[in-house]
Amino acid sequence: MDILSYCTNSDTPTFSSAYPFNKQDAIIKDLARLIPYLTSLRWRYAAGALFLLLTNAFALLIPWFMKLAIESLQHPQAARFSPSVCALIIILLAVLHCITRIFSRTLILNAARIIEFRIRNDLFQRLTRLDLGYFSGSRSGDILSRFSNDLTNVRMLTGFGSMSAINTLLVYSAAVTMMTRIHPWLTFWAILPFPLMVLIVKKVSQRLFHRSLQAQEELAHLSSQAEETVSAVRLIKSYCREEYFQKEFGKTAESYLRHNLRLARLRGVIIPVMAAATGSGTLIVLFIGGKLVIANTITLGDFVAFSGYLAMLVWPTAVLGWILTLAQRGAASMSRLAAILGAEPTVIDHPDARQIDTLQQGIESRSLTFSYGSSVVIGGISFHIKAGETVGITGEVGSGKTTILRLIARLLPVSDGMLFVDGRDINSITRSSLRRLIGYVPQETFLFSRTVADNISYGITGDNAADDVRKAAGQAGFLEDVASFPDMFETQVGEGGVTLSGGQKQRLAIARAVAGNPPILLLDDPLSAVDAGREEEILNELGKFYTGRTVLIVSQRVSAFRDCDRIIVLKSGLIAEQGTPAGLIQQGGLYTEICSRQQRNREII
Repeated sequence: MDILSYCTNSDTPTFSSAYPFNKQDAIIKDLARLIPYLTSLRWRYAAGALFLLLTNAFALLIPWFMKLAIESLQHPQAARFSPSVCALIIILLAVLHCITRIFSRTLILNAARIIEFRIRNDLFQRLTRLDLGYFSGSRSGDILSRFSNDLTNVRMLTGFGSMSAINTLLVYSAAVTMMTRIHPWLTFWAILPFPLMVLIVKKVSQRLFHRSLQAQEELAHLSSQAEETVSAVRLIKSYCREEYFQKEFGKTAESYLRHNLRLARLRGVIIPVMAAATGSGTLIVLFIGGKLVIANTITLGDFVAFSGYLAMLVWPTAVLGWILTLAQRGAASMSRLAAILGAEPTVIDHPDARQIDTLQQGIESRSLTFSYGSSVVIGGISFHIKAGETVGITGEVGSGKTTILRLIARLLPVSDGMLFVDGRDINSITRSSLRRLIGYVPQETFLFSRTVADNISYGITGDNAADDVRKAAGQAGFLEDVASFPDMFETQVGEGGVTLSGGQKQRLAIARAVAGNPPILLLDDPLSAVDAGREEEILNELGKFYTGRTVLIVSQRVSAFRDCDRIIVLKSGLIAEQGTPAGLIQQGGLYTEICSRQQRNREII
């Protein structure tokens, strides 16, 4: 893989680039992803279709017995059944019709729920497999919209849509057959308006797909904007920008409304066309069928039965427009879901990758390079970190410090022959075994909306979780904070740790990283939000934890490097200098300049 084009080649859920609107094969390809889900539940759908067949069979018999009842009233002597017997049979058929309809709906609609459940699980599994490059080009609100709105549309397609399509096919086939038995030419004239209706609906449905997709994209934008606004509510209030964000949300909501109104207008065309076709057929039956009854070509019972069968076509015809709407919305939604289901991670295990259990030979880079798109972040650096060594990494903003930690944790892809762990190419090591050796504190602290204990024990798998949590909190200098919480370790931290200060979040993140007792510790600016007094306490505790472990600390504050054996200074993606803290100060280079600048800032404060 060409790492220099990482971001430009990464799989992102951009529909316009992956699924061109004007290609029918793209739509079919996306809908084909439903086939495994449908075939896994084929017996449910088959049973549902069988009950639909029975449902329509009972419904079709009702007009026929109405015909026999009328004929028995006209000609009692020649009647096979009396009117009362016909009435009882009709009641029995109606009851059976209701029972079989319940079973048909339950089987098919429940199958659609199961498909929704399985697709949702597959989506979540796929998202957890994708790497940082994917999420850097995706909005969280858009992803959440696919989990809710798009999945609902797919469920409606595989549930109500498929049930109605099967029902429509059965009703049309059976009703038209029965009508043809009564009078073929009357049947021909009665269904004559329907082909015209189909042509109009087909033309409208093509535009319906594009409008449905646009509406779904606007809904995703709306969801993303709402999610971002809620997440940044404190920032918005601090800058008094409530009205601005209300206006921006209103613009997005108006755009979504416009797309839905356009969609509604298209759907509004379909229903009148259906009604016109059905109404025309009814008028033809009244006019021509009435003449046939007067001419004794057909009996009054035949006319009533024919009208009953034609009436049975009204609902399937009317619902045909809804089926087409569901199909178009479902196809549009499945296209959006396929962008996630079809995305592939760029950080994967090689087929011959093996596990790693310990770190004995350290970490080494050889002409390591990495780029985000066309922007070169690391321009070919080499270093060797011995096992058990504590190394600090500092430098100017954007020099690649955080990227190095992400590459070591295999959160970003790296080319073969550039990065080695324990003497082995990092790509020949399974991701899971490597990450089990690493305790990682990212630059952006994230906390789960659970208790303090749950967040600290996130990576603990042992039996003594409670003792390990308390020990980790002590090593991170977090015990004093925990003691001040109302429920101590069982205190809820709120969404994203909203109830904690910035320093408390960082200390909790450090506790989470050390709780698993990892042999490798990656700390990305772990003390940026910690005050000077608490920093000394944390460094004292962490200094004890560093013993016997390989530690990399990225920081802008040189005070964090107090216990480091060596410091690497980066500039423009290259190593400007490296050495012991005392040696670098004696050199009077970039590190000395950084130390002097921070010393002056402390004196001013």
